[in-house]
Amino acid sequence: MNVDPGRQLRAIARMTVSIRLAVSALVLAAILLTAALSSLLWWRTAEAASRQLASTINEQIVAAVRKEVSAIVDEARAAHTAIRTLFLQNVLDTREADKREFVFLSQLQSQATISWVAFGWPDGSFFAAHKLGDRRLEMMEISLTDHPGERRVDEYDVVPGDIEFANRRFEPTDFRVADQAWFKAGLGADDPQWFRVMNHATGERPSIAFAGPIDVYQERQGVLAVIIEYTRLARFLSQLEVGRTGTAFIVDGSGELVAAPDKDADELHPARGDTALLPLARAALGQAGEAGRKEAWRSRLTSGGAAYEVALTPLPFPGWSLATVIPEAEFLGPVETTLHRLILGLAVGAVLAALASAMLARSVIAAPLSRVVGELRHVEAFALEQVRRHPSRLKEIASLSGAIAEMAAGLSAFRKFIPADLVRGLLRQGVEAKPGGSVQELSVMFIDIAGFTGLSERLGDRVVPLLSRYLDLTSEIIVANGGTIDKFIGDAVMAFWGAPQPQADHAARCCRAALACRRAIDESGLVDDLGQPLQIRIGINSGRMLVGNIGSELRLNYTVIGDAVNVASRLEGANKSYGTQILIGAATERLARGAVVTREVDSIAVYGREEGLSVHELIGMVNENAVGSIGWIADYERGLAAYRARRFADALADFEAVLKRRGDDRPAELMRDRCRRLAAAAPDVSWRPVAALASK
Repeated sequence: MNVDPGRQLRAIARMTVSIRLAVSALVLAAILLTAALSSLLWWRTAEAASRQLASTINEQIVAAVRKEVSAIVDEARAAHTAIRTLFLQNVLDTREADKREFVFLSQLQSQATISWVAFGWPDGSFFAAHKLGDRRLEMMEISLTDHPGERRVDEYDVVPGDIEFANRRFEPTDFRVADQAWFKAGLGADDPQWFRVMNHATGERPSIAFAGPIDVYQERQGVLAVIIEYTRLARFLSQLEVGRTGTAFIVDGSGELVAAPDKDADELHPARGDTALLPLARAALGQAGEAGRKEAWRSRLTSGGAAYEVALTPLPFPGWSLATVIPEAEFLGPVETTLHRLILGLAVGAVLAALASAMLARSVIAAPLSRVVGELRHVEAFALEQVRRHPSRLKEIASLSGAIAEMAAGLSAFRKFIPADLVRGLLRQGVEAKPGGSVQELSVMFIDIAGFTGLSERLGDRVVPLLSRYLDLTSEIIVANGGTIDKFIGDAVMAFWGAPQPQADHAARCCRAALACRRAIDESGLVDDLGQPLQIRIGINSGRMLVGNIGSELRLNYTVIGDAVNVASRLEGANKSYGTQILIGAATERLARGAVVTREVDSIAVYGREEGLSVHELIGMVNENAVGSIGWIADYERGLAAYRARRFADALADFEAVLKRRGDDRPAELMRDRCRRLAAAAPDVSWRPVAALASK
């Protein structure tokens, strides 16, 4: 059967026009339907996520408060038990004033939440240690025999690790411990118990007290009370973030306020927290009834036309509950605003998309080519996992898209390399992703934090921000000076210079980067948990080492290995022995000579080697103002030469001269002490001027 080609072409043309119109209509319908469904789904999801966020915030706050209240209860019990044990074991007598004051003050200092440690004798005499905020303590005594109606008060200033006597005063008082419920109940009780306390010798301060009798040899000596003022709880609540405008309260079973957030509250300043939302907490208590006192309870309450999420949670203290009040608008308001904007944006987008779809549908070349160009951009950025194959009716475009996808699949093998910048450099040089390498003369550097093991044990997961900031600083400096970061090993950073890009001055670059790292850490203000500036140690060495893709076919690492690398690692550790920060090997000093200022510190036999290695301390770069006067270097190296020649008396004089100039120089102190020992007991003929390091 014969077919008219012209008729076929006309039919295809008519079909093409029909498809363009259909695509435009379908795109518009799809956009509108998708917009409606997406908006509805997004609203539901955002509402659920927002409520879940509020629930999560509440759970975190509850956990923190429960933990704090448990800690307060436990601290009070522990303090009471500790002092009671001292009395029972007759280590401390209730009438021994000096020992009693020391024990009471030590408890206040060691237990952050305790406000009072008080003791009342059966005759009505009273003695107590009392915090005055965080920087002052007072000891008071009321005797009904020596000075009735008078209170003796000794004030102490709290200094780091100790307290100092400030002043003593006597003032009239009408306080009678015999009128206190905790004292009266404690005299007749067998075991300690909790009391609510309002009146103190200093006035009215809402508190709780853990009080009980003290018996020695079956004779009742008095009543001991450990008291926590509510202001301590108010200060803790102020540290919690209950959304932006929400708040948290601690209330008792009758709805009376125990604590509201107040960051300035302490034993000197009464709590004056914002209680505007407290009526909602009390309303929730009334609605919850007994159920809210036994288990967690949540509800949605309204006040003044606004809705609030209110949650009640029992606390580990009899009758106490935590009430969190969060305005609903705080987490749903942004959702509603965003939804309105989204609907408006989708409407505008639908109109624009309808117009764009008609134009794109008519274009059978531009759109496919744009997508292919986009895939090329992914390849250029090495985002190979984002590359996709785009079918097309045009054979050339389809072939080009397929070729790009196949190229991306081939290049994806280089994802084994880390970091990506290194991979891009290797790709530019045409290095294949397979095991192999070459021996080159390079410089390698190891950096770590001094005392990091102990620091990480003390800080736990709080070390992460400190470590991240330190790694950011050192990484930026290494890259800026042309270095290649090999790996991070805990707090240690390993980097090398001279590969993959050749660098004739790799040793000088490495030294410059080391000095910049030290300067950046010093200027960063980074401190450890003890407030001491962060200290780093750096080891640098140069030499011939194997550089390339080391590993297996499954996993490769572009790295350096060899004896010169091991020596650099040992030099980093040697800083600890010599009290230095940057030690470099003899090869590095030779290659960077003229660009750096150094001093030869010693000849050492690092761990695992017997022969001596000449070790130099990196002082600075030539012509840097930070280097300052370096005349002492000549004194030190002259002393080192005399030491090696067994002229220990001459060497001792030179090292003393260094110390006189610098004041504090650990290498000079070590060599001075070594010369003193050798001068006092001359070494035998087998002695070598080489210091052996026993550890890595």
